[in-house]
Amino acid sequence: MSPICPPDSDRPQRWDLFCRVIDNLGDIGVCWRLAVNLAGQGHAVRLWIDQPGPLAWMAPQGHPGVTVLPWAEPFDVAALDAAPGDVWIEAFGCELPEAFVAARRHDPVWLNLEYLSAEAWVERHHRLPSPVLHGPGQGLTKWFFYPGFTAGTGGLLREVHAVAPDAAADAAWLASLGLPLRPDTRRVLLFCYEPASLAPVMALADGVDWLVTPGRAEAASRTLPLAPGAQRMVLPAVPQVDFDRLLRSSHLNFVRGEDSLVRALWAGRPFVWHIYPQHDDAHHAKLAAFLDWLQAPPGLRAFHHHWNGIAPAAVVWPDEATLAEWGAVVQAARARLLAQADLVQQLQAFVQARQSGGTDTEKH
Repeated sequence: MSPICPPDSDRPQRWDLFCRVIDNLGDIGVCWRLAVNLAGQGHAVRLWIDQPGPLAWMAPQGHPGVTVLPWAEPFDVAALDAAPGDVWIEAFGCELPEAFVAARRHDPVWLNLEYLSAEAWVERHHRLPSPVLHGPGQGLTKWFFYPGFTAGTGGLLREVHAVAPDAAADAAWLASLGLPLRPDTRRVLLFCYEPASLAPVMALADGVDWLVTPGRAEAASRTLPLAPGAQRMVLPAVPQVDFDRLLRSSHLNFVRGEDSLVRALWAGRPFVWHIYPQHDDAHHAKLAAFLDWLQAPPGLRAFHHHWNGIAPAAVVWPDEATLAEWGAVVQAARARLLAQADLVQQLQAFVQARQSGGTDTEKH
């Protein structure tokens, strides 16, 4: 199909972003942040999502330039209110509705935004074409777009408030929660699945204030005994910007999945990542690749292996010197990332190149 009215690549674009919520809300978290970042660049974004309910607490105020629309099958073409946009993103391999594809008035830039990984193959697959051979999109091309940690990938989502926060505002917000936090006591944020090592780790953490996120982390830790002098506080569900504040306000962060890993890097605090477990143990290689990129010292690697059930070796709770070492590693990784273009910058450059007739497929 030839373009009927090709868009002007120099003007703000109309983006359609599709998201299916699979589990644990990481997918909706990433997609909402992406939509907000794109809108911040002046683009009009429609976020099509099959389970929009969590946005009521994740982003209660919404965001200018972002329209959230329900995604149900059969797809209601009348709900479009306007033709499919200039750029289509199917997040994490979700398939776009055929009725949506058929309703287009010009050929879009069609992107498959993939999962985050530090594995070496990501650079080889980033920006590769995938011709559409069947259905109403036959003749179009999808493009694989991989977020990542190196210059040969699509980069990470990054906002000004994440990398240049207001420390006084963060402290005021934390105080507004009314938690019985103790001065000069280490704060540890717990956002995890159900690691087998959770019980021994909590039993080791002497004299800390555990800030436990609601949901799976709360359920997994509710009845576990604490080390001497430790206390547990269950947090309310908070919007994304406040979750970022929690990460910056804690001395050690336990994070999980994809979205909170990126936020932990921007927070610049020591962290331990609970990678999403896969039945075939494919996550072991994924974690190893990330720890290699992070340049994690032996102690941080051992803690990650224990936390993720990869190695049963005894774990040692980090002392102040160890936390300082882990923090320095995160700060160095953060600095490397800040020297690279972020995900939205790279998406915009790729779209502009495609719309102006370029290929933008050279490998790095």
